[in-house]
Amino acid sequence: MNGLELARAFYETHGRPMLAEQFPDLLPRLAVGLFGSGSECFGYDDEISRDHDFEPGFCLFLPGEDVVDRRSAFLLERSYARLPREFMGLRRATLQPVGGARHGVLRTAEFFAGKVGAPDGVLTVSQWLTLPEQALAECTNGAVFLDNYGEVTRIRENLRCFPEDIRRKKLAGHLLLMAQSGQYNYRRCLRHRETAAAQLAVCEFAKSAMAAVFLLNRTYQPYYKWSFRAMRALPKLALTAELLEYLLTTDNDGDTAQEKYDVMEGIAADVIDELMAQELTKAVCGDLEKHAYSVNDSIADPELRNLHVLAAI
Repeated sequence: MNGLELARAFYETHGRPMLAEQFPDLLPRLAVGLFGSGSECFGYDDEISRDHDFEPGFCLFLPGEDVVDRRSAFLLERSYARLPREFMGLRRATLQPVGGARHGVLRTAEFFAGKVGAPDGVLTVSQWLTLPEQALAECTNGAVFLDNYGEVTRIRENLRCFPEDIRRKKLAGHLLLMAQSGQYNYRRCLRHRETAAAQLAVCEFAKSAMAAVFLLNRTYQPYYKWSFRAMRALPKLALTAELLEYLLTTDNDGDTAQEKYDVMEGIAADVIDELMAQELTKAVCGDLEKHAYSVNDSIADPELRNLHVLAAI
């Protein structure tokens, strides 16, 4: 059983009865679930993950004090704290994890303001352009078990994916970086006998290629240590993960260097095929730089379109 399944079971066994018996008047104003930080919120936790911040628990989301007052919130916190200390052989933590509370009673507005700077989930263009993608992933991962008030579901839906113009701006920037690092600079660095710089070019290509694949799947990229796992499960271009792993884990000597360049060109070709399938580009060539500017030219908002092509990176 992973952490998300554990959270739901703990809620169904102990949380739901506690709310029904002790807080029937609050039920219409509550949301319950588990999402946010931690591998368990993505469904990626395993035995290794249980060495820190792993426990039976769930989140109770409350609207503002004008809807649920402080005393009600305090009583709910006390009742949550009195739930069984052990469940299915696992003990609940007595110390708050590093980075703040991940379970228990939370104000909805405070949670989302802490993640993305907007208590209602309504973001400005500047916020969409600059927010770390992992923060958006943490607002929309996991599961909501109950949302009678509807606020949490509405905010999560607002943040579900990038607005189309933002997606295109980010995609254009990453395509340009793929072109610069993989199609152009990698072999130039090798010719200069700068093998470390060549591997940096590979890393830059891999980072932008991965970002592009998530954007093409309209899915947020999670924290880097989970990105490969998440990428392998994507419906489009999932095999790119294995190719990027090859690029990052091989040297740059002899025939291997040519093989790596060919792999990068193959990834570029796959990405271009998907760009064309989604009608994101009008360029007809294998040069990612030309496709980058074509994608940028397709942005509807003229102010966003006229920003530097790397403005969203």
